[in-house]
Amino acid sequence: MANTYTSLHYHLIFSTKNRQPWIAAETEERIWAYIGGIARAHKMTVLQVGGVTDHIHVLVTAPATIAPAQIAQYLKGDSSKWIHEEFRNMQGFGWRDGYSAFTVSKSSLPEVVRYIQNQREHHHTKTFQEEYLEFLGKHGIEYDERYLWG
Repeated sequence: MANTYTSLHYHLIFSTKNRQPWIAAETEERIWAYIGGIARAHKMTVLQVGGVTDHIHVLVTAPATIAPAQIAQYLKGDSSKWIHEEFRNMQGFGWRDGYSAFTVSKSSLPEVVRYIQNQREHHHTKTFQEEYLEFLGKHGIEYDERYLWG
């Protein structure tokens, strides 16, 4: 085949260092928008960003040449640098090491977008830990809980 065609969508989840509540409601929209700009700068498209004070979800479309680890590195590294420059009251901010990435079929994109948009309401009834364990279980990912939250 002369050309390569892909449709690759990833749902990334990552939390703040020590799951500290750094992301305030009054700054989140600017952070979400900046993450969208990071993606565009690296030839990706963010379909939705959202979260709460201690973690975020990013639904992104990426070319086959960018591995999920590289996507996470771009989004976390570039946003962390910008947050330190832009918000002087967030000098202690950092993203926790690691991330989770799940593939999403095109037919499921609207459902994942809605899920990310409703994070604040969702977390009135479920903690981040409960949510995260559900994602790992749903996707059959084995983990050692000794290293999950540290």
